[in-house]
This record gives sequence, structure tokens and C-alpha cells, in this order.
Amino acid sequence: MRPVKKMSGQQEKQMAGQDGRQRGRIHLAVGVAAMFLLVLSLLLTSFQLAIYGDSRYRFYEKEYVKYKVTESLGMELSDVMVVTDYMMDYLIGREEELSIETDVDGERQDFFNEQDRLHMADVKNLFLGGLKVRTALFLAAFLFLALLVRLKADMGKVLPAAYGIAMAVFAAALVFLGIAFTIDFTRCFTIFHEMFFTNDLWMFDESTDYMIRMLPEGFFSDMVVRIVLVFAGSLVLLGVLVWLVRKVVRKRAGKG
Repeated sequence: MRPVKKMSGQQEKQMAGQDGRQRGRIHLAVGVAAMFLLVLSLLLTSFQLAIYGDSRYRFYEKEYVKYKVTESLGMELSDVMVVTDYMMDYLIGREEELSIETDVDGERQDFFNEQDRLHMADVKNLFLGGLKVRTALFLAAFLFLALLVRLKADMGKVLPAAYGIAMAVFAAALVFLGIAFTIDFTRCFTIFHEMFFTNDLWMFDESTDYMIRMLPEGFFSDMVVRIVLVFAGSLVLLGVLVWLVRKVVRKRAGKG
């Protein structure tokens, strides 16, 4: 048998260094996965906060005044807000049927027609499904973070790096989408509906449909801006949290 050669001290250091770099790459990959999942969950949460963040729907009221919705519908603003409140309760699952009588166009009638009900049923399923996906993403992110703790990763180093990578990707995506929406919002709005709906029930006739008069394209354009602002704010808060984690870890390690 050949004698086993012992590694020199230099070789042992090289092997230890390679193992350390390999562990570092694994930790960073897990951290990036956790951060992407967390950011996606924040994106979906931003939709909910932008849409339902104000229980009095003052954003909606301002939009109705801005786009002269009451004149288009022949309704009082207070009645439009009652319809809005009911519609929003329906979308979140607090009402079973989208039907409410009100004074519109000089008549007492149901504000919503059958096409409205069919399309909004699709919207409701999409919205509630998105909230379920949000919860699943958040739980998955938590599991990845727990794995980092289990692997004894340097959280003060891994999380800031993962956050930076996630921000670079999402910032690029936001810039691209921002340019696209600025150039042609209508086209982007159409692509969105074609991606998430399997029918053409979202194509309304303004001359016969009250709901599309209440919610003109400009309303959705302003809502997109509102969602982006909420999302950007949530990313800033996430960045602050990551910075605090880094500060605490470094303090415990005696690095100041």
C-alpha cells in the first residue's frame, strides 16, 4: 500500500477557503431566493393596500371627481360611493352577488348588468387567488430564511447582498414597465387582460355599461401609479429592516 500523503498547511488553507466560498455561494443563493419570494409577496400586498388601504375609499372619490364620473352616470357622488363600497365588498368576498339598486340615469335600477357580474366574478377570483399566492410566497420566504439560520449563514452579509440583487432586478423591471405604460397605457392594459382573462368580457361598451363609466381608463392608470408608490415604499421599509439586521449582527460580532 502506498503511504497516504498528508496535506501541507497551505493546502489545508486552500481547501478550507474553497469550502468557505462554496458555502458562501449556497448561502447567497438561498438568500436571493428568500428575497425574491419576499419582494413578490410585497408586490401582491401592495395591490391590496392600494385598493383597500382606505376603508372610506377617498382615492376613489377623488378619481370620480377628477374624471367627472357623476356627470357621465347622472348620479350623485354619495350614490356612486355607496355602489363603490358594495362593489369592493364583493371583490374581497364579503358579498355573494354583485347587484345593487340605485338612481342612475334618472331611473331606479340595478347598477350592474350581467356582463359586469360575469367579468367581476373573474376579477374576484383573480384577486382572492392572488392573496392566497401572496401568503404562500411569504411562507416560502420564511422557510428559506429559516434555512439560512439553520446553515449558520452570516445574515449580516447574506441578506444585504441578496437584497441588492433583488432590487437590481426589480428596479430594471419597474423601469421597463414604467416606460411601456408611459408610451402606451392602453396597449399595456389590453395585454394585461389578455394574459389574465380567457374571455372578452372585459371589453365594455361605454354607451351601455355604467361600471366602465364609473371606472374609466384614467382611473386604472392612476391606480397603477398608486400601486407602484406603495410597492416602492414597501421595498424601502424592507431595505431598512435588512440594514437593521446587518447592524445587529455586526454589533454582536463586535464589528461596530
